[in-house]
Amino acid sequence: MKHLLPLVVLVVAFACNAPKENAQTEVNLSYPITEKVDSIDTYFDTRVPDPYRWLEDDMSAQTADWVKSQNEVTFSYLENIPFRDLIKQRLKTLYDYERVSAPNKYGDWEYFYKNDGLQNQSVLYRRKDANAEPEVFLDPNQFSKDGTISLASTSFTDDGKLFGYLISIGGSDWRKVIIMDTETMELVGDTLHNVKFSGLSWKGYEGFYYSSYDKPKEGSVLSAKTQYHKLYYHKLGTPQTDDKLIFGGEKQPYRYISGSVSEDDRYLAISAASSTSGNVLFIKDLSNPNSKIISVDQDMETEESLIATDGERLILQTNTNAPNNRIVQTTISNPTTETWEDLISETENVLSANTGGGYIFASYLEDAKTMIKQFDLGGQLIRDVALPGIGSAYGFGGKMDDTELYFTFTSFTYPSTIFKYNIGSGESKLYEQPDIDFNPEDYVTDQIFYKSKDGTEVPMFIVYKKGLEKTGKNPTYLYAYGGFNVSLRPSFSTSRILWLENGGIYAQPNIRGGGEYGEEWHKAGTKMQKQNVFDDFIAAGEYLIDNGYTTSDYLAIAGGSNGGLLVGATMTQRPKLARVAFPAVGVMDMLRYHKFTAGAGWASDYGTSEESEEMFQYLLDYSPVHNLDPADYPATMVTTADHDDRVVPAHSFKFAAGLQEAHTGDTPVLIRIETD
Repeated sequence: MKHLLPLVVLVVAFACNAPKENAQTEVNLSYPITEKVDSIDTYFDTRVPDPYRWLEDDMSAQTADWVKSQNEVTFSYLENIPFRDLIKQRLKTLYDYERVSAPNKYGDWEYFYKNDGLQNQSVLYRRKDANAEPEVFLDPNQFSKDGTISLASTSFTDDGKLFGYLISIGGSDWRKVIIMDTETMELVGDTLHNVKFSGLSWKGYEGFYYSSYDKPKEGSVLSAKTQYHKLYYHKLGTPQTDDKLIFGGEKQPYRYISGSVSEDDRYLAISAASSTSGNVLFIKDLSNPNSKIISVDQDMETEESLIATDGERLILQTNTNAPNNRIVQTTISNPTTETWEDLISETENVLSANTGGGYIFASYLEDAKTMIKQFDLGGQLIRDVALPGIGSAYGFGGKMDDTELYFTFTSFTYPSTIFKYNIGSGESKLYEQPDIDFNPEDYVTDQIFYKSKDGTEVPMFIVYKKGLEKTGKNPTYLYAYGGFNVSLRPSFSTSRILWLENGGIYAQPNIRGGGEYGEEWHKAGTKMQKQNVFDDFIAAGEYLIDNGYTTSDYLAIAGGSNGGLLVGATMTQRPKLARVAFPAVGVMDMLRYHKFTAGAGWASDYGTSEESEEMFQYLLDYSPVHNLDPADYPATMVTTADHDDRVVPAHSFKFAAGLQEAHTGDTPVLIRIETD
């Protein structure tokens, strides 16, 4: 689906703005009749109809028929757009370039990923040194002929002798775990099944920690609630049924649990959370078999992580009494908050830290742009790390004895480029740069600040081709997220280049609900302040219109998941703001989202319809599926998947059905549903 959306954006956005006398772009659409049922829920004495409740049964034959008929309508429209093939060919050319990841050293081998340009999945290669010819270690493209099995994550033992990887079938979050001997390339032990929301963390090469839930009953895998997470230890050579429960379950009822072993193999850090923000950090001293699991901080509203250890000393990142984060030190003998000492104090910019070579690399967000500072383990500033320009830098992580690290730098018109960093001297050298058929110098990136409805200043990046005239008819693609502490940073997309080179403008506001300015910025877009998110997005569109970049007739709005909710709410509140809308896998039913799969974990951002009458009414007032009154809505492409168990497909199904009924205009309302 990630490759479909850029094509759809161009095809539908340009087609919907084409002159109506162009008969080639006119298609008579006959939407499938979506049955309505007499389903009504009562919340605090308020009756709320839910006529498309039957679409929540994503396993039924009736829903499958509806999905098929919707896709037929969608492609009857798309296939009649005359320049669709030209766009497809240009996208193929842009995508067709070699991508290489930064290498990682495990044992005697250096491992890295490479994609020749058009491969569905990157291939994992290895070599003995930088001058040796690389060999294929693992090719996920060979997992299945139809490409429905993908590589989800990987983990090596510290000595590189064993390799674990997780695979996903049909896009599901339920994984299988496979272990391989890296010397013989043979599988070790049995495959682990039914693992969800987990990585692998090795304890030596004897075994590893992983997390999962109890598997749902047959027939409800996609829609069943994921309730209590469990952390297990698997000892190699033993059956999965013998795996030891370390933490979680009904006795320790957390929804998300992960375990990570420190580099020195001494400590197990356990992060436990019941929502997508905040956690409780626990530590176990693995050097003492009789040691207990002890809590570092019991405040579920704050977040802590163990980033390094030094004997008895623990180095943590925390936002306790520091919404923008700080780095503290404590000891395993008494790691509670009262003993914490600052190593790197909080600043006005959001901090996230990594370690490597015996140093702390502090990454700061300054108005959504990256700054890097290098500190020693005592918190002494060594230097500001020079970056290639204004953009986003990732990496700066490694083992304690490394002398060199790698980092990736990218921006809107700067392809992801890898640099090798000398820890001692602070010098960076180009390591790998992609060769793409475009000239970055042809494009401009501006960052402006605009005022939202309540006067709050919000930053926005605006990207366009040099020499672009503000005619008010520039097709403009406005994209945002606005939730769960997620920061939208400058990043490169080849599909975006096609948009820009055809005279399009790309705009990306950093609206409230995200993490660009720390936890306060995040909280300002949650629960009963969620309307701030929609107001910020609407104000971004108004700024683009008021300042001559575009008009409503040439504006497209887009977002996915929480961003899909953003687009859905914007459409229902301001139907005439944009001409085109792209809500992808959106959370559209705010009264029932928490009843399915991982939805209950989102309550920290949204609240639920059951917690109070006030919260219910607030959610009802903006819930997209409940606010589809008759109106001339934008031309809309709703995208989702019938096998996506992270966001219940019914959200998009119900929204699309209601939108098709409520839409009074003559622009298309389409739903593209990816099927197995």
